[in-house]
Amino acid sequence: MTEITVPNPDRFRDLRAVVVNTTLKRSPELSNTQGLLDRSIALLRANGATVDTFRLVDHDVAPGVMPDMRDDGWPTDVWPTLWPRIAEADILIIGSPIWLGEQSSVTRRLIERLYAHSSETVESGLSPFHGKVGGVLVTGNEDGVKHVASSLTFSLQHLGYTIPPNADVGWIGPVGPGPSYLDDESDGPETDFTNQGTTFMTYNLLHVARLLKDAGGFPVGGNQPEAWSEGERFGFNAHPQPTQPQSEPTQTANPEHD
Repeated sequence: MTEITVPNPDRFRDLRAVVVNTTLKRSPELSNTQGLLDRSIALLRANGATVDTFRLVDHDVAPGVMPDMRDDGWPTDVWPTLWPRIAEADILIIGSPIWLGEQSSVTRRLIERLYAHSSETVESGLSPFHGKVGGVLVTGNEDGVKHVASSLTFSLQHLGYTIPPNADVGWIGPVGPGPSYLDDESDGPETDFTNQGTTFMTYNLLHVARLLKDAGGFPVGGNQPEAWSEGERFGFNAHPQPTQPQSEPTQTANPEHD
């Protein structure tokens, strides 16, 4: 097993990350979610990665599941200008607050707009999300970190992102009204569990992105949608021979006492 010395700017310098904050707060209002994201962003940059970041709420992104909702009658939609920033990145990190135990409405809009590109393919025949990695950071002062993270990591892998180990992290304060992550009385930035999770997530994203980039992307074989549509089945048999397990001798719980 190879142990890599970090920070390691030379190893990760050609990687690109896009960090999308799905807070409900428009810039320049203070965002606690951005506060946690900034810890990961600083670590990415310390390792040489190029980081692009924005708040989705700052942009007039129409709801829907088409690449350009102006084609569906919406008067404006800036998603087509944001999508290339995500498509060109090797790493996507989504930061979401918790509201009533759920991800924000802005987070869900981001997922829906990403889904608009799920039927597209690139030169390899795979989706534009294959060969890229995704992670999630969640903040709030109520329960819901693991629920939000599980929903988002599922959505990302369903689109085609590779999800490394420990690719989610969160911070929550006491249930109910109370201090938020950046409030002085919260000690949020000093929470060791969250700091460890943020560090591990960031490095796991870098390591897996490095592996995929060095490999030339995600492996191609048995996973190309267009080939399937054209009749290729890659060896799949819809009616295989039933598998019958071999019978084994019955044993008691304590055979030595038989």
